Amino acid sequence: MALPSDVSEFRAGTVRGAAGGFRVAQAGDGRWWLIDPEDRPFFLRAVNGVESAEGSPHNPVARLRAWGFNALGPGAEPALRDEGLPFVGAVDFAAAGTAIRLGGARLPDVFDPAWPEAAAAHAGEVCLPWCERRELVGWLVDAGLGWAQAADAGRPTLLQLCLSLEPQFAAYHAAWEFTLAAYGGRIEGLAKAWGMPLANKEAVRTLTREEKGIATRGYARDDARWTAEFARRFYAVAAAAVRAHDPRHLVLGGRGATNVDVSWIRAEELATAMAGPVIAGDFTWVGAKFLSHAGRDRGLTTVERMLRRGRLALQRLAAQPGVVGYAWAQWRDGAAEQPPFAGGLVHISDAEAREHTELVAACNERMHALHQGPVPASPNTP
Repeated sequence: MALPSDVSEFRAGTVRGAAGGFRVAQAGDGRWWLIDPEDRPFFLRAVNGVESAEGSPHNPVARLRAWGFNALGPGAEPALRDEGLPFVGAVDFAAAGTAIRLGGARLPDVFDPAWPEAAAAHAGEVCLPWCERRELVGWLVDAGLGWAQAADAGRPTLLQLCLSLEPQFAAYHAAWEFTLAAYGGRIEGLAKAWGMPLANKEAVRTLTREEKGIATRGYARDDARWTAEFARRFYAVAAAAVRAHDPRHLVLGGRGATNVDVSWIRAEELATAMAGPVIAGDFTWVGAKFLSHAGRDRGLTTVERMLRRGRLALQRLAAQPGVVGYAWAQWRDGAAEQPPFAGGLVHISDAEAREHTELVAACNERMHALHQGPVPASPNTP
């Protein structure tokens, strides 16, 4: 099917966003697209954390354009937003109201009665100065948040952390009320359901202090329920706070987020059949799955293997009907990273990371065509 020429060719009822700004909609063939302020299909190709280097002769935006990128991702140096590229704004709601900072969690206390008012005030401070900018793609509402450890990491996850907070946190009381309600309000019932000895509430805090995660099936069920409730409260308030101050721009949020226009998720969590619209918010081909010897490319060098698999992964991502863009994970190499296996498009020295930029530029040039084509076979296929 031909690329839609303007917004009139998209399915009625699927358009999200306001005229004159970036929108998102589903085409007649089922593929989702961003739509730019001039009503043209737009596949986001961004980079996170773009910044200038002191004394560098290179203009970061000129570099991005040369490599086929068409937007600044979250965390870009604010001054770069005046150079004409579309950009993704970030609203750090962890800075609004009472913050939970424990064991990898960095979240607002969404059970605090003052949270909605604090969120609204923070959204006003962040969004109002930019709300008239046509180059703004949308606001990412969960930038900078930490949802604690994954359930299989062996360390405390969100429910355990909330149960271990100090009593001045509303989330502490809410977590205990939420959890005990399913067990007759008795910790003995909770201990039995979780399959572990818990004499009192302090026993949970002791485990957390020792960085020992509760790993039973009973706990995992309650943790999933609690995390879903926490996320529901967060996204409902955060999205509403942004829209109250900036109704013209899209609202972006993480996997499973409610009340948002576009999901902004980790590339490794992107399932082929995932419904759109979705942006893969931290794509990179630097990582273990791109370096292993398994599959068809055993005879290649490690760098060749990484780049071959990375190219196929990016092509596969772009071809998925629900994907409307991606963001390269980082602009500059981390201090401990070593090229050619560092993740930045720019080295610490400010030199171009040609091992990445030449290939990513070639992929970026074909993004619209890739998004209209079939999904390629997995790069890990033997």
